[in-house]
Parts: sequence; C-alpha cells; structure tokens
Amino acid sequence: MQRFLGPLFSSPLIRRVGWHLSRVRGAVDRRFFLQLLGGAFVLVLIAAALITVVEKELTLASLGTSVNWGIQTVLGQGDSSYVTSPVGWVVGWFFSLFGVAIIGTLTGALVALVIDFLLKEGQGLGASGYRDHIVVCGWNQTARDLIDELRGDEYRARIVVLAQADKNPAGEGVYFVNGDSTDTAALERAGIRDAKAALIFPTVANNEADMHSILTIMAIEALAPDVRTVAEVNNPAHVEHFRRARVDEILVTSRLASRLLARSALYPGLTELVTDIVSGGDGSELYRVTLPDDDVGLSIDDVSRHLRADHRATLLAVTRAGRTFTNPSRDFVIEPGDDALVLAESLGTLAPLKMNKRAFEDVREAVAERVPSEERAGA
Repeated sequence: MQRFLGPLFSSPLIRRVGWHLSRVRGAVDRRFFLQLLGGAFVLVLIAAALITVVEKELTLASLGTSVNWGIQTVLGQGDSSYVTSPVGWVVGWFFSLFGVAIIGTLTGALVALVIDFLLKEGQGLGASGYRDHIVVCGWNQTARDLIDELRGDEYRARIVVLAQADKNPAGEGVYFVNGDSTDTAALERAGIRDAKAALIFPTVANNEADMHSILTIMAIEALAPDVRTVAEVNNPAHVEHFRRARVDEILVTSRLASRLLARSALYPGLTELVTDIVSGGDGSELYRVTLPDDDVGLSIDDVSRHLRADHRATLLAVTRAGRTFTNPSRDFVIEPGDDALVLAESLGTLAPLKMNKRAFEDVREAVAERVPSEERAGA
C-alpha cells in the first residue's frame, strides 16, 4: 500500500493543497460544522424513530432501515415510497428541504476553499511543495536568463522563484512565491528545506542589494544548512562578506565580463565562442560529470580519447579534492573520486556529478588550504 500511496502523498500538488488546508484550518469555525452535522443526525434519529413507531414494526432492523432512509433523504437520494402515512410524508418533505440547506452549506464551504486556493496560488501566496528543486531568490535580468537556460537543460529541474512582485515574473512552468527572501516564512513556502540549491540575485545594482543578498544567505543557512547556495555579487569588495556568510559559490558578473572582454580584445571571436559554450549552442554544452571507475589509473590522453570516441565529449578539466586541473599534462593519471568538466552535445550515458553540501564543504576546505587568503579575496 505504501508503495502506491507514497508517490501520491509526495506529489507537489497534494503537498500544496495540504499546506493550504493547514493554513485555513485555524480560520474555519469547526464547531459550527460539528454542531450542524450533529444536529442533523439527532433529527434523523428522532424522525426515524417516529416513522418506525407510526408505520413500521418495532424492531431494531426497522429502526436501522428508517435511519438509513433519513440519511439518504437528507443527501437527496431517499426513496419517497418508503413512507406511506401523512406523518412520513411531512418528515420526508422536511428532510428534503433540510438536506438542501446542509448540502448547500458544505458545497459553499468547499467552493470557497477552492477559490481561496486559486487566488493565493495566483498571487504567489502558496507553498511550492517541491523536493530537490532550485530556489531563485530575487529577480533581475541575470535571473531571467538563468530561467531560460535551465528550461533548455537536458536534466530539467523544478524551479521556484522567490521575489517581491505582483505576478510571476518567470512565466509558465516556474512556481512563484511572493515574498522577501530574508523572511523565513517566505523561504519555508519556497520549500527551502527540501531544495537542491538556492541561487541569490540582487534586484538592483547597488551595495544595499548585496547586503540584502548576504542576509538572504544567512537566513538560508539557518533554515537549511545542507542546501548549496550560489550568489551573484554587484561589488567585488563584498566578496569576503559573502564568504563570511558561508555562501558556497560566488559570481561577480562585472569582473567576469571585464576579463572576458580583455581576452576578446587580444583574441577576436573569443566572446562569441564562450557565449556559445555556456548558453548551450549546437554541439556545445558544459557538463560536470562523474568519471567511471574503469577510468581510474588511465592517463589523461586515454580518458580524453574514450570520452571523444564513446560520448562525443571533449575533456576540458579534471577536478580532484577541490583543485581543478585545466589542460593537465600527459603524465596526469586519473585517481578515485576525480570528476571531469566536459564539452558535449548531451550527457548520453555519462552520469552528472552529484555533490551534497558536506562534500562541497570538504572541497572548499581543500581549496582554502591551497590558496592563500589574499588570493581568495581577489579571486
């Protein structure tokens, strides 16, 4: 049974509906509905006893049949031929009218609940209910381009956008949560505890936006320390503050753009080439993959050859214990735990790298031991 019901109750829609039910539970007057149903049952019991005395045999079976007729009549499914006396007719008419009122009340409550659910979802006031998804905190042009890139990725991930907006800025296929990314309640509705990663974007290009991003990272670390965080930074001088907030990865777009433009000035066409690679052009997608155990002990040339022959993938770099070896020498030998950065049309049978938060922390510590703090501050 659990095998079949497990996927049902883990469905995002079911979890979303459950969250809304728990939200409105406090606002519903449960005592009113309990009194309504309890009073209806008492009236049915009294009327059934009256009909049994007047028309039927005085047995427990007849009383049960009369109770069943009364309940069915309240629900609009009663058999009018069950009663044959004026007393029974009057009771049947009363139950028919009373049943319409009860059904109308319950239907109205259900419709109100559905309308509330749809309105809250449309306004971004619901809860995502996702697992292993990506939470995008904040909204800017970079975030918009990111959504377009993730939509076209081979391994499509569920995306939740957490931003302060009147409507979903990402459009179809992306769940929207309206709120401040530093607010723990909004992060909970975005499903941050069950997320795979959180991407933090500054809404505007100023220092205050960077400070807001740092507060967002601190809030995420407090709620879900195992979720990997990646942040875009406006001011390179704030990089060390982001590291103190324990962000996992940092992207300084201004620095990256300036360095790429500098290389393009020396080598024309480089900008278009890099843009094509990182944006998923024809035959060119960047993937970080787990190298199979069969590659352990092979030279870098052997691994490059079989990646090219079997997967149409070009080996660019190998990562080992947090250190990246780009274009390694010919005597470089693959060791257990190495992973690779490849350029390929698709992953095919290659396995994408899956790194949890703890493993990422180990990698970051390994990098910290190799790179002096002055170099990391200027990286």
